[in-house]
Amino acid sequence: MSERISFHDQIAGNKRKSIVLILIIFLFFIVLGYVISLALDPGFFFIIMILATLFSLTYILISYYNSDKIALASVKAKLASKTQHRDFYNAAESMSIASGMPMPKLYVMESEQINGFASGRDPKNAVICMTTGALKKLDKHELEGVIAHEMSHIANYDIRFMTLTAVLVGLISIIAQIYLRSLFFSSMSRGNRRDGRAGAVILIASIVAAILAPLFAHLVSLAISRKREFTADATAVKFIRSPTGLTKALKKIKSENRLPEDKKSFSQATAPLFISDPFKKKIKGAFSTHPSLEERISRLERM
Repeated sequence: MSERISFHDQIAGNKRKSIVLILIIFLFFIVLGYVISLALDPGFFFIIMILATLFSLTYILISYYNSDKIALASVKAKLASKTQHRDFYNAAESMSIASGMPMPKLYVMESEQINGFASGRDPKNAVICMTTGALKKLDKHELEGVIAHEMSHIANYDIRFMTLTAVLVGLISIIAQIYLRSLFFSSMSRGNRRDGRAGAVILIASIVAAILAPLFAHLVSLAISRKREFTADATAVKFIRSPTGLTKALKKIKSENRLPEDKKSFSQATAPLFISDPFKKKIKGAFSTHPSLEERISRLERM
């Protein structure tokens, strides 16, 4: 018999791992900055840092404060009707009471897939969007399980957490790109660089760091995304005190993965928001935005 696991332990453990992972991204940022500062004139590197920080923060802040509008517009979602989508409203109201959170605004998007997502910077500015397929194919308890999962993302401030991750990953990528492009201009890349073998070693190390740091930072951000999904699953169990509804919903999602992709309904940018990957990619492991459905179901069945 499989060992039982506690949703409290799952929530605490995944949150700790997420914090450790974001510290690793910050470490990439520091190391990349240090190595490039050795290869460039310090004054020029300081300018790069300022420009990269301003650009990244401006872009991310605009996205952060409009995350719900951007996500809803990208999937052409419409405001849910209290009469036509009564079950959706009833399930959301039940989960709002169970979680002690404000009722989010509810939206519906056209797609035969069983899927849904939450967005918004905090519980007072949150939205939940469900596919027409989910509202049609899920029963009351399954729908409550999925909505509890999405409300868990809101309760855990995952949009805020992933925004911080995006800022760091964006800074690393921008700094790396500016530095690599600057190498085309010899006057910029010489600066105060040391001569001889030491200078060559520093230059090679800085180029390698500029190429690999964005890749590794992106992989770590994907790992954070997967941990937040596990945390949302466990928090959903905490809200409704039962893993059954969400487990059954994930099993239905898994069984319909044989259906053709509904590419027209989804945007690549919003794919990580959904309860499962809407593009049904075969990519697994380090390059996936979501944990495998098999592993999520296994953990839920042991709670």
